[in-house]
Amino acid sequence: MEFRLAILADLPQLKKVYKGIIQEMNKQNIEIWDEIYPCEFFAEDIREKQLFVLVDKDEIVSAFALTKKNIGETSVEWEKRSNKVFYLDRLGVNKKYFRKGIGNYMLNKAKDISKSFGAEYLRLFVVDINKPAINLYTQSGFNKAKGIYEEKFDDGFVLHEFGYEIKL
Repeated sequence: MEFRLAILADLPQLKKVYKGIIQEMNKQNIEIWDEIYPCEFFAEDIREKQLFVLVDKDEIVSAFALTKKNIGETSVEWEKRSNKVFYLDRLGVNKKYFRKGIGNYMLNKAKDISKSFGAEYLRLFVVDINKPAINLYTQSGFNKAKGIYEEKFDDGFVLHEFGYEIKL
């Protein structure tokens, strides 16, 4: 398997893989992603060189974005205020590769990259109903921050998101 920065040519396959992930999440009543998020953010992530993919023989296995900012970052109480952080966003695993340790592998890659760029912490937000993701993060050593970020949408819909972090 090859781990690398995503390129624009990956975009069609990325969207297809994530549509499959969204279908699986919806079957579990984790209806938090749709055709807009995360799929419409990938092109910008690629241009910003912050989207990473794991590929096996030209098939995208998994992807995530590493960003320096997050809209919810001031909504929770982190262990320590720090400017040296990265935020993990849009982590997804191709449904063909579920339960094969790919999520843990990708978290370790995100930690390694963040540390190599001088970050002290890797942080993320996860919606409160996404129990599989919460389990992955806690089993991987991430600690839950105090507080909650409420992401409000124009139609009145609100996502309640927990902050998690790990010291690098």
